[in-house]
Amino acid sequence: MILQLIQSSSLLLLLASVIAPTASYSAAPLLPLSGSSVFCQRVQQLLADTQLLSDNTVFTSMAEYRHSKPRVDPLKTYQVVAYQATIPILVSCKVKGAAHIRAAYGESMAGEQQPCSSVTRIASEQAIDELQAEGNVPGADAVRAMVVENNEPAMTGFSYLADYELSYVDANGVLRINSTGLFHDYDSWLTWILPEALEGQNYCNIPTVEYIKGLAAGSITPGTIITTDDDAPVTPQ
Repeated sequence: MILQLIQSSSLLLLLASVIAPTASYSAAPLLPLSGSSVFCQRVQQLLADTQLLSDNTVFTSMAEYRHSKPRVDPLKTYQVVAYQATIPILVSCKVKGAAHIRAAYGESMAGEQQPCSSVTRIASEQAIDELQAEGNVPGADAVRAMVVENNEPAMTGFSYLADYELSYVDANGVLRINSTGLFHDYDSWLTWILPEALEGQNYCNIPTVEYIKGLAAGSITPGTIITTDDDAPVTPQ
């Protein structure tokens, strides 16, 4: 009987540790502020459809971010913010895929894997909501006219780290927003031949609400080049 009570108490504590941390998000926007230290914690939850809360590290050095590798147990994620002057324009997150979380914590602990573009669409909707709340209907309409690309994730770190345009205007004059990333499905047969540090990785580059609003206002010009060079601006300038 005593052993059963101890086991029941341990189970309750485990459930509390999983459920309680997510309560702080219940009344908050779907995405925290771009410069927030919990941004990639929320991205982890959204991409893997999980309530688990990661231990998130925010880097102020691009070199340190480049060399970081997220972990599944304990769940550790990594974040760096790219700036244009004082404006955060991109948050890069290194998180774990849903399949890897399920393998480590149980089938019920993560849902269907979501693409990086799904988070960018949330940022776009938040930009629309903020612009409408500010009474800027033309700005909100401008964001609605933008297209969030369904970028295919890279398969190698080399491709993920390559320079790219965060946004661009296509031949038809449509403003398009990129959400690049890297993804390895832990359920794939490739897991058997990959080093453990590379298994189940999910990296996403998320354009910020501030960047999207800047594009709508014309204060930011499309065609922003994102780089992962050592001197990339990852603090306000």
